[in-house]
Amino acid sequence: MSGRQYGERRLEFRILGPTELLVDGVPVPLTAPKLRTVLVALLLSRGRLVSDVSLSELLWGPLPPATMAAQLYTYISRLRRSCEPGLDVRRGLRGYRLDIGTAGFDLHHFQRAADRGRQSLRDGQYAMAAGQLASALSLWRGPALADVTESLTAAELPCLEESRLSVQEDRIEADLAVGRHARVLTELVGLVAEHPVRESLRGQLMTALYRVGRLADALRVYEQGRRLLKGELGIEPGAVLRDLHRAVLLENLPEPVSSAPVVVHAPQVEALRPVADAVVPDDLWGGLVPAMLPMDVGDFTGRTDELAETLATLRGQRGGRRGVMLTGAAGIGKSALAIHAGYACRTDFSQGQLYIDLREQDGGPKKPLEVLGGFLRALLPGRQGLPATLDERVQLYRSLLAQRRVLVVLDNASADWQVRPLLPSGDSSRAVVTSRCPMPSVEGLHAVRLGRLDEPAALALLADVVGGARVADEPGPAGRVVELCDGLPLALRVCADRLRNHPGWRVADLVERLTCDESRLDLLCEGSLDVRARLRAGVLELEPPSRDAFWALASMDAASFTAAEAAAHLGVLPRRAQVLLDALVDAWLLEAFPADGGRSVHRFPPLVGLLVREQTHQGRTERPGGQPQPPA
Repeated sequence: MSGRQYGERRLEFRILGPTELLVDGVPVPLTAPKLRTVLVALLLSRGRLVSDVSLSELLWGPLPPATMAAQLYTYISRLRRSCEPGLDVRRGLRGYRLDIGTAGFDLHHFQRAADRGRQSLRDGQYAMAAGQLASALSLWRGPALADVTESLTAAELPCLEESRLSVQEDRIEADLAVGRHARVLTELVGLVAEHPVRESLRGQLMTALYRVGRLADALRVYEQGRRLLKGELGIEPGAVLRDLHRAVLLENLPEPVSSAPVVVHAPQVEALRPVADAVVPDDLWGGLVPAMLPMDVGDFTGRTDELAETLATLRGQRGGRRGVMLTGAAGIGKSALAIHAGYACRTDFSQGQLYIDLREQDGGPKKPLEVLGGFLRALLPGRQGLPATLDERVQLYRSLLAQRRVLVVLDNASADWQVRPLLPSGDSSRAVVTSRCPMPSVEGLHAVRLGRLDEPAALALLADVVGGARVADEPGPAGRVVELCDGLPLALRVCADRLRNHPGWRVADLVERLTCDESRLDLLCEGSLDVRARLRAGVLELEPPSRDAFWALASMDAASFTAAEAAAHLGVLPRRAQVLLDALVDAWLLEAFPADGGRSVHRFPPLVGLLVREQTHQGRTERPGGQPQPPA
């Protein structure tokens, strides 16, 4: 959004959702409902004077305090101080006036985008209208005026909600005109249930049902509406709905308009101009804002500090950082945290959330060229042809994101060459990258390292899934489960699922099964939640020298070893051995501990050690290319 400049400061006002005031993209705390009420009341006055009496009624109702004038002045002063050198709030004759100038205001952007969409609808450019109206609706981040006084909500919310619903109706009308009846059907069912006497919505639902071949359901919708209108309001349906009913009965309802592709010249809001006009036919992405995040973990537990650190970075509270790099061992919960953080700040990136798992099903890395193809098709719906080369796609992608507020989640990255082309540029978009290994060569990302859960957090995870009472009844065995899982969230979640699926088991029964080293990794597998598979994937992702070193060290059959012992076993110089050991530590496949004499002792983490012993017992190790070969 554009912003009014006070010196070098840019202001943005948002009321289509939680009330927000941003200065240079950073939210200004508006903790008091009355402070938010004063700001919103001035914004909705559109530059007109709001009298002290009106503000008083909105803040305190019919019985204002004796210090009303002083408190009003305090609220105005607080708003000005929050945006030094100050908001342009002027004192008039017994009232205040706010001039926002060129500052960004989401309500203004919504109204202008809606006007463009309605003009396209009147001109018969239905695909264009659907996209423009959907862009207007995407500016709504949630219920408006939910965090101000009830008096202001009662006075202003009906008008705002009517504006949104009217635009939603027009967007559905445009979608129906180009044959998107199946796509809007579920949406219409919910809207008619919420607004049962709104005949326009009922007519649109009848049209969508008719076009998907559900003629009887369409007639039933009309009859339900007729009875409702007659019973509650004592009236018959209007002429438009009656004509539609007749057309459905005679099965001669007009087919969708066959519209040619049109060119979109208007962006979502004025400050967001695409680098090139996009041809928009009836495309699957047409009119949609990308929202690609997978389902959030409903019982996400722990990681309070890491989550706060991630959200602070994504919301621009860490200067110079354009995103977050989450690193940690296989199964440590990197993806879960990235997705949970994405949902937590989704309203901050209402113009889209892009997501991709950068790992192929066979464990190999996806190519940036193909990933960018998917992202660009979502950002430029219906575009006929995409640039063929990686450089051209990167340039187009960065140009688009430089003008939008989009969150990009890059999951399971294996190397910097995968990540660099996919990072957004500009001041508004942000990225979250997850990887087992740190990537210090990727600049601009704040590193957040995820360790194993401590016992309280691990027990909380178990309790959230299986119930607090069940865990509290057996504190000793529950703690032993945490120990046997090495605090690994993936392993703990599998154990919690097993307990939930076997209500007759005691926690001690699970401990008894887990204590057997030979079968523990078998138990830590539940569907796609497979600890062994994640550990093996981590080994296979290693560069060949590190992978060879890992399996060679596995054949030592030693509980721990020094760098000198590793060098002797590997047949390399000590400095080379230290480089290989450091790479395995960075990949979370080896742990280093200080020992006497300033030397470090290395050992495999407990669950990695189980994998090592399992492979050694089977008489083979994994070599480059995945071919089983005998240990060296």
